[in-house]
Amino acid sequence: MIHKTIWITGASSGIGEALALHYAQPGVALILSARRFDELKRVATLCEAKGAKAFILPLDLADISNPKGLVNTAMACTGKIDILINNGGVSQRALAADTSMEVVRKIMEVNFFGQVALSSALLPEFIKAGGGQFAVLSSFTGKFGFAWRSAYAASKHALHGYFESLAIENHAHHVHVTLICPGRIKTNISLHSINADGSVYGKMDEGQLKGMEADACAAIIAKAIARKKREISIGKTDKLLLHIHRFFPALFFKIALKLDPRK
Repeated sequence: MIHKTIWITGASSGIGEALALHYAQPGVALILSARRFDELKRVATLCEAKGAKAFILPLDLADISNPKGLVNTAMACTGKIDILINNGGVSQRALAADTSMEVVRKIMEVNFFGQVALSSALLPEFIKAGGGQFAVLSSFTGKFGFAWRSAYAASKHALHGYFESLAIENHAHHVHVTLICPGRIKTNISLHSINADGSVYGKMDEGQLKGMEADACAAIIAKAIARKKREISIGKTDKLLLHIHRFFPALFFKIALKLDPRK
């Protein structure tokens, strides 16, 4: 019997895969979404080996032309969705002055408009069901700007504005939002980042290699979701930057000028 259904975007690798494996257990149905079908199938097999029911729903966040259709397909899997984890996204490794508007729009489409399209299409189902929860993967750069991340930071800042507003508007409907701000997590996000011209960066950042393991990050996220936290920050010593930015903005600016954004 299915007790809980969780829909995860960006589930083919990194934090999304780690979350799927964390939640995978008897009584849980997982709807796994990303572009790469073969990788989704791999993750689904791992999840089912742990006793979960796994459904594959491929999608491209850069091209959500029929969000209601996707929601209907997801709902048909088990008849309900309890949590949507908006995890899919793409990062950037380029100066603002060099980045084409086409690339800026692509980053916004994947990181913001795609998430909003799915969430707004699912929202009426949450209201009808008497509640539901959106978990939204932001970033430390959803809290401050950083070199070589202009469009990426903008997309993550936008998520905060939209989903905080949505949470306030739908509090009476028992619709909850958990905004999640990871720092350096050991995933392939830098490898898949895009350059100023839209090409793939293809390099593993040194900081990424030294980051928190994805499964440890997933465990923290799952706990925050269970407690219906409004916002959490996850990281190692890099969390210090958040506090410096908040309480000593001038000092943060000086530090940011000295940091290499590609490390």
